[in-house]
Amino acid sequence: MSLSVAMKTAASGLLAAQTGLRAVSDDIANVNTPGYVRKTVDQRPLVVGGMGMGVDITGINRVTDQYLQGASITAASDSSKWSAMSQYLDNAQGLFGDPSGDSFFFTRLDNIWSSFGAAGNDPSSSLMRGQALSSVQDFVNEAQRINTQITSLGDTVDAQAQTDINNVNDLLKQINSLNADISRARLSRADSSGSENIQSGLVDQLSKLMNVQVTQRPNGGLTVRTEEGFQLAGDQAATLSYNRTDATKAYVAIEPTGGVGAPQPVAMSSGELRGLMDLRDDKLPGLAEQLGEFMSKAADRINAVHNASTAVPAPTTMTGRDTGLDLPTAIAHFTGKTTLAVVDSSGVTQQTVAIDFDAHTMSVNGAAGTAFTDTNFLSDLNTALGGSATASFSGGALSLTAAGGNGVAIDEGTSMKAGRAFSHFFGLNDLVQSTGGPVNFDTGMTASDENGYTPGDTIAFRVALGNGKPVYDVSVAVPASPTTMQGLIDALNANGTGVGQYGQFSLSSDGRLAFKATTSYPITLSVTADHTQRGAGGPSISKLFGLSTFAKTSRASRLQVNPVPVGDPTKLALAQLDLTVTPPASSIRPGDGRGGAALSQAGDVLTNFGAAGTLGDVTMSLSRYASEFGGAVGRQAEAADTSKKSAASVSTEASARRQSSEGVNLDEELVRLTTYQQAFNASARMITAAKDMFDVLTNMI
Repeated sequence: MSLSVAMKTAASGLLAAQTGLRAVSDDIANVNTPGYVRKTVDQRPLVVGGMGMGVDITGINRVTDQYLQGASITAASDSSKWSAMSQYLDNAQGLFGDPSGDSFFFTRLDNIWSSFGAAGNDPSSSLMRGQALSSVQDFVNEAQRINTQITSLGDTVDAQAQTDINNVNDLLKQINSLNADISRARLSRADSSGSENIQSGLVDQLSKLMNVQVTQRPNGGLTVRTEEGFQLAGDQAATLSYNRTDATKAYVAIEPTGGVGAPQPVAMSSGELRGLMDLRDDKLPGLAEQLGEFMSKAADRINAVHNASTAVPAPTTMTGRDTGLDLPTAIAHFTGKTTLAVVDSSGVTQQTVAIDFDAHTMSVNGAAGTAFTDTNFLSDLNTALGGSATASFSGGALSLTAAGGNGVAIDEGTSMKAGRAFSHFFGLNDLVQSTGGPVNFDTGMTASDENGYTPGDTIAFRVALGNGKPVYDVSVAVPASPTTMQGLIDALNANGTGVGQYGQFSLSSDGRLAFKATTSYPITLSVTADHTQRGAGGPSISKLFGLSTFAKTSRASRLQVNPVPVGDPTKLALAQLDLTVTPPASSIRPGDGRGGAALSQAGDVLTNFGAAGTLGDVTMSLSRYASEFGGAVGRQAEAADTSKKSAASVSTEASARRQSSEGVNLDEELVRLTTYQQAFNASARMITAAKDMFDVLTNMI
């Protein structure tokens, strides 16, 4: 071997040792740097013409474990998802108050029953009446506050999700740009670990926002994909968009490059974004919907008793709520009997009209019944009243007005339709009223009833997967024939022009229209637009039947206490009409508190509740439902907190194992430092020996 070859061989060893020493010193310097990954120097024998010519540095690599890295970012995604859900569900639970304290929302219902019991025991006391009304107002106002705050939480979640999408897009751009830097360094055999560490940190940040798949590129850098394989970063950075409306579930899509084509919705199963979207589209609306169902049935139970009772003296005018129906449809399918009475200021009955819905007759003052039809109900009723009172129907609402300063009182009797008696169905004496549309979606309609909607009017739906990813949009037109509810349901359920390939609409015995999916995978149905109208100025399909998200989640905010008794507590209906007495005895008496006593027991009456939130269709008392609802709110928050702690524990363990594998160990680095130092010294001595030999040869010559 020539001396020059020996010199070059020793020099290559010297350079290799120097490179190793630099790597070790960098590792030791960054021992406490978060996200830093230790480095190794890859070297191989340098062979020229079959002869060893020293050592060649092939690269400086980070000591990474792909499995642990994947486990770490997956765990981080799960942890971030449950952290977001736990935070906001805990806030939502707090809106209902402390279950162990007097401020708990559901205890206000008990206050209503007890205050009505006290008012019923002393109906002459204005103080007791006022306290009863105040308890109802407090209950309704608190429900409005909670519902408003839940909506505000949803808006906050929505805004945070949009911010997260912007952060995701920034991270994808940075990750993608670092690929070019890493590839250039790799090609020149330079140290790319700095850029790789930064890129790895960016991926860790990204994984907290959304779950991703990460693979190494052959020429250095990373390729980032969604869980179903769409590329987010690698050759170029994708731009994600957050798509949502008030009526539909949110989803994330990849925007087309150059604006050509349609956005590509992507799936996402974890990460903070998934948690926020689940909160926005499922958890928070579920709470609002369940609160709406609870409040609507609480109002319904109170109104049922209040409609079966009367104030003393009886009111001159009773005006009902907008049923959303025409009168013949509203009257159809009633069963049993009810009696309308006109009484004077002393409560003495002046005239009665007994309506037998089974026999379809009206009997005046106990005389033989006269036939009536659903179509001519209003005119037949006015004929029977004979001028002692008048009935009118406008804007979907029935009104009764007594003549000559008299009042109107009603004995509900056995009348019934969709679970409500006559006065209750029309809301003639409601204590809790609704604004902005119906809050009870039991219309009482049947498949054979006229649907009342204009042929050609349209309602649009979106079918989406459980994660919000849209799969089908359709606009359904009201059919020209048949014009019955069955004809409308058939149009909604049609394949191709309806939603029949995904599920079926059906009408319950109480006239509630509901959709049930028939797919093997979870889907949701949203109303994206509704241009239908029942009659002139009547409610749309989604409003009347509660198909839209807003119709179901806004109910608690659309209730108010009747301002008439609030302004004058003597108009609170605490008495009941007694038709067993004969004039001149009074059929309603000032000291009668039977209506108040009945109101105090209203919470124990079995009631049908529709599916909402975490509870399905159930039949139970209002008090029992309040208990179940209150427990469900707490369970959701507790379950999210438990999942958060579990996911955080897994994430911590995965990160610890990854750090153990990739992090700097000072003992190991000191051993490597000593090894490289000895190698450096040996190469230096070899160079010195070669130099001495050169000097000897030179002196000899």
